[in-house]
Amino acid sequence: MRDIASNIAVRAVIAPVVVSDNTAAVGTVVDGLGFNSLAYVIATGTLADADATFIVLLEESDASGSGFTAVADADMIGTEALASFTFANDGVVRKLGYIGHKRYTRLTITPSGNSGSAPVSAVAVLGGASVRPQA
Repeated sequence: MRDIASNIAVRAVIAPVVVSDNTAAVGTVVDGLGFNSLAYVIATGTLADADATFIVLLEESDASGSGFTAVADADMIGTEALASFTFANDGVVRKLGYIGHKRYTRLTITPSGNSGSAPVSAVAVLGGASVRPQA
């Protein structure tokens, strides 16, 4: 088995949270400087609402605090639709890769029809570190 842990960095994007309404969970901005690859990993818990949907949006920018726009489909591995989920997806893990050229990215999960308990979380996995090992 080869070592992956020294070659990646993992950043909390959406800390584990229970969403109980339709408020969007806007993730922390991820700085890709010093890395050659990036994937987001989204995890759900037991989703209590019987008709909720959760739409994933990936955005990019050259600046950390402004100018975010939706990532083009050609700059993703997978799709936002495949990363999205519904009330029927208890305990699932989804992933969405980014291959664009902007330094900063941000993930947002927006629920609709949600009035129950929806535990979700997301992390960014940055790979191809220019400085190794990564802590």
